[in-house]
Amino acid sequence: MRSFGNILIFLLFTLNITGQTDPEAIKILDKFSENALKAPSVSMKFKMITTNLTDNTTDSLEGSVILSKDRYRLDLPDNTVWFNGETSWSYLSEEKEVTITKADKKDNTFQSRPSLIFSLYKKGYKSRLIEERTDSYIIDLYPEDIKSELLRVRLSIGKSLFNLISLEYKRKDGVINTLHVNEYNLKVKPEADTFIFQPGKYKDTEVIDMR
Repeated sequence: MRSFGNILIFLLFTLNITGQTDPEAIKILDKFSENALKAPSVSMKFKMITTNLTDNTTDSLEGSVILSKDRYRLDLPDNTVWFNGETSWSYLSEEKEVTITKADKKDNTFQSRPSLIFSLYKKGYKSRLIEERTDSYIIDLYPEDIKSELLRVRLSIGKSLFNLISLEYKRKDGVINTLHVNEYNLKVKPEADTFIFQPGKYKDTEVIDMR
């Protein structure tokens, strides 16, 4: 079974939201980005649903994530990941093991620079404002690379707060990942140890140090 943690990270943080085709869509995405980047952190509680149209299966899980500049903590039912900007700790609760890795300074993916989720939207995709509803905007993103496994990303962004309501990631292989955001908070001021694994809280844990 694929790790839900890997799916979620792939879903959330490989998006390079962009497109010069629709100025209205860009204006909305710019505001969404601006609000997130000026906040002390972005906290989300979510439910993720993965649907496979090929074999008619559906899986779901709930979790939460908090991001602050290039730091984050991701909490899933069986996996917690901390990243303090330099080091990542991935803890598997059932196995009672934590894997430690070091970030590559040249790496521009989420694992090394999570703040890029809000600023890398100026290349890689074309955008279109599909619908303006009473309380939200629906924006579709299409990859410029025709070889991409992605067909479309659909975002629902709140009109009053420019918050993320949902995100749908549709792939060519018939898999649809949908993230429903239950809570979106820009006011949390996290402590520094929020993004660091605390050994004292996880006793009898096997440490796999890959730094």
